[in-house]
Amino acid sequence: MRAFVRFQLPDASLRELGHGDLIGRLRSAALHLDDARISEAHAMVSLRGQELKLLALRGRFAIDQTPVSEVVLTPGLSILVARDLALIVDEVVLPDTVMAIEGDGLARQILSGTCSLNTGPRPALIPRYVGEAAAWIWSVGDAWRIRLAGEESRPLCVNESFYVDGRQFQVKPMRLNQIKHAKTHALGGVNSPLKLVAHYDTAHIYRTGEPVLAITGIGARMIGELVACAAPVAWRSVAVQIWSEAENDDAQLRRKWDISLARLRRKLKDVGIRPTLIHSDGTGNVELLPAKEDEIIDNT
Repeated sequence: MRAFVRFQLPDASLRELGHGDLIGRLRSAALHLDDARISEAHAMVSLRGQELKLLALRGRFAIDQTPVSEVVLTPGLSILVARDLALIVDEVVLPDTVMAIEGDGLARQILSGTCSLNTGPRPALIPRYVGEAAAWIWSVGDAWRIRLAGEESRPLCVNESFYVDGRQFQVKPMRLNQIKHAKTHALGGVNSPLKLVAHYDTAHIYRTGEPVLAITGIGARMIGELVACAAPVAWRSVAVQIWSEAENDDAQLRRKWDISLARLRRKLKDVGIRPTLIHSDGTGNVELLPAKEDEIIDNT
C-alpha cells in the first residue's frame, strides 16, 4: 500500500522514493546527492491524484534539455538534475490504495516512506526522520512499522488506532482516485504550522522539527509593521515607517521596498516557508497572510 518510484542512479544502483521524499544535498534527504551543484532540498516526489510527480523545490531539473519545474514520473524517463547527472525512472508503482493517517488536530495525510509525528503545540506529520519527534512511522516493503518515543518498534496495521501524548490517531486506507491535487509544502513537513513572533527589530519563525528562522534588519521591520497593522495596508504606509519620507521620493521608496520585499521572500523560500506569507494584492496593498493553523504573536 505504498506508491513509489524506483530511480536508477549514475552508478547503476537503484533507489526507491515515495510521496514526500526529498532529493538533495541534505544528509537527511531520502536520496542524498553529494554534489555542489545540487541544492540542499533540490526536488521532491509527490503523489498528485493518480500520478507520481517530481517537483522542483530549491533546484531545477531538465527533461530533454528543457528546464521544467515538475514532471509526471514514467518508466524510462531521464531527469537531468545537473549537467551529466541524470536519474532514470526504472519503475513506478501505484497501488489502488495507500496508507494515510489522521487524528486529533491532524487532517488526513498520506504516509511517506519515513515520517515523524509531533503532537505539540499542534500535531504535525513531517515527511522525514526527526530525532526529537513523539513517534516515527516508516515502510518496510509493503508493510509499515511505528515506534513511539521510549518504546520498541512494532507493526502498524490498516485501520489501527494508537495514542501519542493523549491524542488519538488512526491509520486508514485511501484510494488513489480519492486524492485531490492538493498543494505540497516543502521543508517543514506537510501542513506544518508556523509560529511567528514579531519584535521591533527581529522576527522569529518557529516550525515543528526545524531550526528557528531569525529575521533581522529591514525584513524584521517589514514583518513587524504588517503584524501591527493586522490588515491590508498600502505599501507606502509601511515604507515610510522604515525609511524616512523626507529623504526619499516615491521612486526611491518604491525601489527600496521592492528590493527588500524580494529579499525577505527569498529568505522565506530558501528555508521552505511559503513566500506568499507576505501577500501583495496587485493594487498597492500588502498584508501578512498566515494560514488558518499559524500563530502570530505581536511583541512590537
